Amino acid sequence: MKRFYKQASALPGADGHRVVLDGKPIRTPAKAELVLPTAALAELLAAEWEAQRDEIQPADMPLTQIASTAIDHVSAQREGVIGEVVRYAETDLLCYRAEEPAALAERQAQMWQPLLDWAAEAFEAPLQVTAGIVPARQPEPALRGVRRAVEGLSDMELTALATLTSACGSLIVALALHHGRITPAEAFDIAQLDETFQIERWGEDGEATRRRALLRRDIEAAQRFLSHCRLS
Repeated sequence: MKRFYKQASALPGADGHRVVLDGKPIRTPAKAELVLPTAALAELLAAEWEAQRDEIQPADMPLTQIASTAIDHVSAQREGVIGEVVRYAETDLLCYRAEEPAALAERQAQMWQPLLDWAAEAFEAPLQVTAGIVPARQPEPALRGVRRAVEGLSDMELTALATLTSACGSLIVALALHHGRITPAEAFDIAQLDETFQIERWGEDGEATRRRALLRRDIEAAQRFLSHCRLS
């Protein structure tokens, strides 16, 4: 779609903040009003629209996509989304360790175990670790602990957390990023540890480079969205 507006900006309102294009508020793909909870978040979305050139590229507006998904889908399917996110904890990336090579197993323990220890204390969610691909049945009290952490989020926050969880393959990494335990760069390194280890040994092709760059961008965007969802 061609860019049809001259200026994108944020506009405060009685019920929230909107992004307007030449003064007209934008809508979601389902034609709902796109209302944001904070002025800071609305400014970020407006910047995405303002950065568009001659043609609008939705793929270059990840924050707008998260907000639209929250309004069009998550608000109506909240319990289902919570269930999907919590299910990641049942087979969380951080719980599955390599048996060999020893260098990879050691690096996993160094980078992953501190986050599991933190989650056990912060959410009363001591997840079990296993080696290889043998499934580890997680204790129900631990799963209830991470569920409580997810249930307290707004629809907007939940959508961004779901994006992070999917990108990282780990609910614990997503929660650690949300709570400021790690940075987006650290979240990428933790989630991509196995692949990075293989790249160090065998090299990286162009397609992997592009895919990892997009993944890094998605993690950064979702964290930025999360950090601007609530008033400071």
